[in-house]
Amino acid sequence: MKVTLDSKKGLKTNLKVFVEKKFIEKKIGDRLAELSKTVNLKGFRPGKVPINVLKRQFGKAVYGEILEKVLKETSTKAIEEKKIKIAGQPKLDLKSYGEGKDLNYTLEIDELPSIKIQPIENIKFTDYQINITEDEIKKRIDSIAKNQNNFKDKNENEVAENGDLVVFDYETMVENKNLEKGQGKNTQIVLGKDLFIKGFDKQLLGVKKNQEKNVTVTLPENYPNKEFVNKKANFKCKILNIKKSEPVIINDEFAKNLGAKDLNDLKQLVTTQTKNQYKMSLDSLSKSDILNQIEKLHDVDLPNNLVQQELKLISQGLQKEDAEKNKKESEKIAKKRIKLGLILNEFGEKNNLKVHEEEIRNEIKKQAESMPGQQKQVLEYYQKNPSAIASLRGSIYEEKIINLIKQKSKPLKKIISLKEAENIIKGDSQSKKHSKLLEKNEESKKPKKTVKSLQSKKKIRKK
Repeated sequence: MKVTLDSKKGLKTNLKVFVEKKFIEKKIGDRLAELSKTVNLKGFRPGKVPINVLKRQFGKAVYGEILEKVLKETSTKAIEEKKIKIAGQPKLDLKSYGEGKDLNYTLEIDELPSIKIQPIENIKFTDYQINITEDEIKKRIDSIAKNQNNFKDKNENEVAENGDLVVFDYETMVENKNLEKGQGKNTQIVLGKDLFIKGFDKQLLGVKKNQEKNVTVTLPENYPNKEFVNKKANFKCKILNIKKSEPVIINDEFAKNLGAKDLNDLKQLVTTQTKNQYKMSLDSLSKSDILNQIEKLHDVDLPNNLVQQELKLISQGLQKEDAEKNKKESEKIAKKRIKLGLILNEFGEKNNLKVHEEEIRNEIKKQAESMPGQQKQVLEYYQKNPSAIASLRGSIYEEKIINLIKQKSKPLKKIISLKEAENIIKGDSQSKKHSKLLEKNEESKKPKKTVKSLQSKKKIRKK
């Protein structure tokens, strides 16, 4: 095999590859020898078919098979020989080939740029620490208590009022006919919330336990049986029980019902959970700040094919007019993502950062544990979707890079109140409204592909 540089312009490189016919013929001969051991042809004993007979019978098919393998093998070697870091899939153009001929082809390659990592010691970012007051924790626990259902039975002679829980059985009639699947047992509604059917709650005001009550309402647009939509329906209700809401007493027993050891433990849990919740959002802002500074520190030539791929991901899911309207902004975002991906990957490689299988397993386990009752589905999702594992690997890799940058740069520690944290996050959310339009599609919400994963795509596209 002989590899020569045909042309080079910017990040575009063209290679000429020459493969002698004797190299290809040897591989064809080896393949035919393999076939001779297994092929059965009429008139020949198994394993005794002459090579020249096999060549007449299967020559073209074997040549096609060997040509494909030789192209894959030699193109990979050519790229390695010239020490080229590819960006995406090279394009292969066959110039001359055929049985009994030398093989000539060209490779059009998009290269990854050479990046010189700039010193990052002067990068500054804010390391927010949140101070939560006793009063704020009390408000949060009060809010939790308010959302806990605590209903006690009313006396039989007491009537139902707004806020009460009414338990009842019912049968439904439309146009004097019993409605199929129009029965309900032990149905519960809280009066005043109007969550069952609009206008239903009001008609149960004043009912008592064991009373029968007819309720007439218009069936809504979203009623499952479209035949009866917007028709009057009569619900014959048998009132089974009426319960009155009572305030939840916030004590150790209340805390234990929520999984804490006691009330003090619950306060600690709520404090930690609240801090983590806000810290995650604030750390995301600090990360964005770091990435913006890193981008400004580096000048990088970008492979156009990678930019176009990212642009497609950003625009996927947008209406045509929205995509055209936001084209310039989308291109800007695409270029920034690719640029940062290249810089971060170079930084990771220079610092020998790697993602180990154990780290991936731990992250999957962590995700599964955060979704009680759905652990099996989470594990199955990753088992059946290698691309999800690749995205997870990229996300962990990026996080390791950011953490190392944080260690090497200058943090500005700042203690803020919960209210200040809310205002900072809210302000950032407002500034990103436009960007959200460009990231509506599901792909752009996934962890970004690292350059490491892009480099691994060494399939060859034929022109």
